[in-house]
Amino acid sequence: MRVLVPEGLEFEAKSGADPIAEILKKSKTIAVVGLSSNPMRPSFGVTEYMQEAGYRIIPVNPNEREVLGEKSYARLEDVPEKIGIVNVFRRAEEVPAVVESAIRIGAKVVWMQSGVENKAAAEKALAAGLVVVEDACILVEHRRRAEELKR
Repeated sequence: MRVLVPEGLEFEAKSGADPIAEILKKSKTIAVVGLSSNPMRPSFGVTEYMQEAGYRIIPVNPNEREVLGEKSYARLEDVPEKIGIVNVFRRAEEVPAVVESAIRIGAKVVWMQSGVENKAAAEKALAAGLVVVEDACILVEHRRRAEELKR
């Protein structure tokens, strides 16, 4: 796992601050790029968990109409509300286009799921002021901090 935080962000200055916990506390709306309605897909189970944990989920997948009771959008740019976290369930080579969209819509965080890394896209997102998490499962990281997040 790699976490990149732009200089000057509030939680970076705190001694011993956990940027993952701060992200999960501050960002309550998650757009899930590549979310599938197939319950056998990892994107479904991870997103279902986050929805049950109280996060607003917005599916982004041109092949879906609705997932987990939420309207699905073809592109991030089509989502009519503010997005905190863009959670990416796409292959590494598809991340640059997602990062471009995340920058355009003013997202705060780009989160690449386990096994997904793209250094060039991560650096571009960081340069644009986004926090970047690479190669980390949001469900695993949320569970790890569940007690702290309840406070």
